[in-house]
Amino acid sequence: MEPKDEKIKEETPIQESEETQAAAQESIEETGASKSHDDEHREKKKKHGKESADEKLQQLGEKLAEKEDQYKRLYADFENHRKRTNIEKAELILNGGKDVIKSLLPIIDDLERALQSMSEDDAAAEGVRLIYAKLMKTLEAKGLKPMDAKGEKFNEDLHEAVTRIPAAGEEQKGIVVDVVEKGYYLNEKVLRYAKVVVAF
Repeated sequence: MEPKDEKIKEETPIQESEETQAAAQESIEETGASKSHDDEHREKKKKHGKESADEKLQQLGEKLAEKEDQYKRLYADFENHRKRTNIEKAELILNGGKDVIKSLLPIIDDLERALQSMSEDDAAAEGVRLIYAKLMKTLEAKGLKPMDAKGEKFNEDLHEAVTRIPAAGEEQKGIVVDVVEKGYYLNEKVLRYAKVVVAF
């Protein structure tokens, strides 16, 4: 009898060992499957993360380009504003007394008419001539310049025709034959148009 018991005892551990191995194998396979599933999940996550990072990078690039464009536009606007302001300042300095000088032109016209009506040997004429010369010299230093219109071809940008008279010849047509009121420039810009008589 004893040998049968031993035989049973010997068989039982072997069977248990095989079952344990099978269970261990299943566990390993499950673990492997689980690891494989985790790896897939991680890979997907990495891939998704990479796509997300690429999208974010692209969005940041677009925002940067937009901000750069805004900066360039603002800088260009600022430069244009600065140039315009500098030009306005220069013109203001150059033509600051424009209104005052323009208001003096009728007085200059009166002085010229007075000088024409005075005789050469009149004692007062010399004094008026000196005052007129001094005034003109001062205004010329500020940029005032009389316009030479008589004998010139009529130019509507410089002259204002108050009347027209028949021309003596073909070459006289369109020529300024007389000046009713003298024109003036202030710093090379027309301050007052010359009022003229034109031959036609």
